[in-house]
Amino acid sequence: CTDGYEWDPVRQRCKDIDECEIVPDACKGGMKCVNHYGGYLCLPRTAQIIVNNGREDTAAESTGGRNNVIRRTPADPHRPPPNPTHQIQCATGYEQSEQNVCQDIDECATGTHNCRADQVCINLRGSFSCQCPSGYQKRGEQCVDIDECNLPPYCHHRCVNTPGSYYCQCNSGFQLAANNHTCVDINECDANNPCAQQCYNILGSFICQCNPGFELSSDRINCEDIDECRTSSYICQYQCVNEPGKFSCICPEGYQVVGARTCQDINECETTNECREDEMCWNYHGGFRCYPRNPCQEPYVLTSENRCVCPVSNAICRELPYSIVYKYMSIRSDRTVPSDIFQIQATTIYPNTINTFRIKSGNENGEFYLRQTSAISAMLVLVKSLSGPREHIVDLEMLTVNSLNYRTSSVLRLTIIVGPYSF
Repeated sequence: CTDGYEWDPVRQRCKDIDECEIVPDACKGGMKCVNHYGGYLCLPRTAQIIVNNGREDTAAESTGGRNNVIRRTPADPHRPPPNPTHQIQCATGYEQSEQNVCQDIDECATGTHNCRADQVCINLRGSFSCQCPSGYQKRGEQCVDIDECNLPPYCHHRCVNTPGSYYCQCNSGFQLAANNHTCVDINECDANNPCAQQCYNILGSFICQCNPGFELSSDRINCEDIDECRTSSYICQYQCVNEPGKFSCICPEGYQVVGARTCQDINECETTNECREDEMCWNYHGGFRCYPRNPCQEPYVLTSENRCVCPVSNAICRELPYSIVYKYMSIRSDRTVPSDIFQIQATTIYPNTINTFRIKSGNENGEFYLRQTSAISAMLVLVKSLSGPREHIVDLEMLTVNSLNYRTSSVLRLTIIVGPYSF
C-alpha cells in the first residue's frame, strides 16, 4: 500500500490509516486533527467540517469573522465534462488527466525515478520511494546483503547465507523437515537398510550387528563368517568343520559324534557284525576284529570258551604249558604311562605250591612289565606309550611248583588292540 494506507487482511485491500488516532500530538498550536484519505489536516478548533452526501463536500473556515469556503465537487455522470482547454495547476508528483483532474504520476512505471539498479522503486501518492529488495538492508546509499546466519538462529543445525536469502542444512544422519528449518533424524534402517544383516537406528546415525557366528568387517557394515575352528584347537575332539555362521564336529570312521563335539566308539559287533558263525566279533576303539571261536591248535583241545588244554596222555604235552587261555582287550592310543592294564590270577589253588609270574613272549621292545601283587595274582603294567592302530599278543605265564618238585605252567595269551586315536 502507498503512504497513508495499510493492508486490510479481512477485506483484502488497502485501507486508510487514521493518523489522528495513532500519531501522538499530530497538530501543534491548538489546531485540531481531521483525518482524510491518505493523510490528515490540521485546522483551527473553530473550523466547521460540513459533510455533504449530495453533489459536493464543503469545508468552511471562519477566521476573524470571515468565511473561507473550500468545495470539492465529485464527478457527475449527468454533468457535461469540464472544458478541456481550461488548465489546472497540479502539485509536484501529479499531472493533469484527460478528465482535467490531478492524478498521481507513477514514477516507477514511467522510469522517472532515480533509484539505483540494486534498489526497488515503490510508488507513493505524489512521490516514490527507493527500497532495498527482501534480504538486503540499506547502508548509506547502497543495498547490502543481510547475513541471516548472524541473526538469531533460523536453522536447527547449520545456516548457509546466500545473496538476499539463506538456506538451512542438516548434519549427517538428519534431513530438513517440511518447514525447511528443523532437522529430523533419518531412520537409515527403514529408508535403505545399509547393513548386511541387522540394522539398529540411533539418533543421527545407525549401527550394524551380525547374526551369531558372524562378526563385523572393518567397514562396520558387512559381516564376515567367524572361523570357530581357528579360535581353538580343542573345540572338537577330532576335527572341526567351519560353516557359514556356525561349525560342526566330525569323527573318524568307527566313531560317532556325541554331544556335538565328542567322539564315541561305534560298537560294530552290535550294529554291523560281519564275522562268520565260527568267528567271534571283538570290538575295539575305532573298529572291530573277528577271531576264531576255537583258537586251539594241535595238540591243544578246547575245553571251555577260549580255554585250550594239552592232554597229559599226549607225550608232546609234557614239554608244553598245560593250558592256554585266550583273552582280548583294547586300549586307546597314546595312553598315559605307567598304567595298570590287565590282571592275571590263578583259577585253581593247590596247597603247598608256589606261583611265579613272567612275560613269556611279546615284550621284545619292553613296553610291558609284570608286577606280582599276591601269591596267586599279578598285574600287567604298560610302561611305554603305544600308538595305534596296532595289535600286540603277549603271553603271560604262571609257573606252579610244589614241595615234591612238581612243576606245571599255564599261559594267558592276551591280545591287546591299540586304537588309532586317543579317544
